[in-house]
Amino acid sequence: MSPRTQDLAGWLERRQVPVYLGALAAGALLGWTAPGAGPGFEHTINPVLGALLYVTFLQVPAAELVRALRDGRFLAAALGVNFVVVPLVVAALYPFLPADQAVRLGVLLVLLCPCVDYVIVFSGLAGGSSRRLLAVTPVLLLAQMAALAPLLLLFMGPGLADTVAVGPFLEAFGFLIVLPLALAWDTQAWAARGAAGRRVSDAAATTMVPLMAAVLLVVVASQVPRVGGRLGDVAAVVPFYVLFLVVMAFAGRAVARLLRLDAPAARAVVFSGATRNSLVVLPLALALPGELAVAAVVVVTQTLVEVVGMVAYVRLVPRLVPADRALGN
Repeated sequence: MSPRTQDLAGWLERRQVPVYLGALAAGALLGWTAPGAGPGFEHTINPVLGALLYVTFLQVPAAELVRALRDGRFLAAALGVNFVVVPLVVAALYPFLPADQAVRLGVLLVLLCPCVDYVIVFSGLAGGSSRRLLAVTPVLLLAQMAALAPLLLLFMGPGLADTVAVGPFLEAFGFLIVLPLALAWDTQAWAARGAAGRRVSDAAATTMVPLMAAVLLVVVASQVPRVGGRLGDVAAVVPFYVLFLVVMAFAGRAVARLLRLDAPAARAVVFSGATRNSLVVLPLALALPGELAVAAVVVVTQTLVEVVGMVAYVRLVPRLVPADRALGN
């Protein structure tokens, strides 16, 4: 990697948060001024997101993933906070959501599914264990695939739950997890064999921040034109997303304390419980019938709130979970 490339990569890493906020603003401006381009932006979401996840997986050797999965306490904490605590928090919020069924469905889709992508970036910025989060990513995605339909059935009844097909989730898992993970492991093996592979691996690693910014830009640009006359309904869910972030900071810390995790693992659990799978569930929301189309905008709204919330999390979680001792001590 050339010194100039290293300097640029370092500059971007130090300014990740403003870069991401700028991407969100640019996406909103594009969506507002060029609404006809929305469908084109939609088609680019999965390829750009797949590239981002490939680069993310490339950061951790395959052997590290296997070792991290043997950490039973962390795995239990990640599963517990996402599939026990989160549904309980959502159940407490649900009666107060707007009555519109499409809005409620959008909120459920995004809040019930844990993040598997940029949570790793933000957790790392706050001193969380990115390697452990990377290791449990496939487990979290498989678990949400299995749990989402029963949870929707529980919250909304069989009518609307039946509209959520398994196909889009299977497609997302194959394209966004299996393929990037396999390519990342192939690239690691190539890098281990010679200089050419190492150069490719190093170059790919510098694209993390630009790819994350590109994902945020195209997602927002594709969905802003859909808001239309539903701005009030969409705005009504923002307080719920903010409250969710506040509650999950303390709930994640409590789970980590219960399982006596060290500070990096505990911070990772806090981020895992708070960040949601908006970018990966968006294709699922986009596949809903026309009368439920606003659900996709509700999903994207959560992304906007969450990215701003992550700015606060990066600063506050290290104070909530200090680094000098394990939570259980």
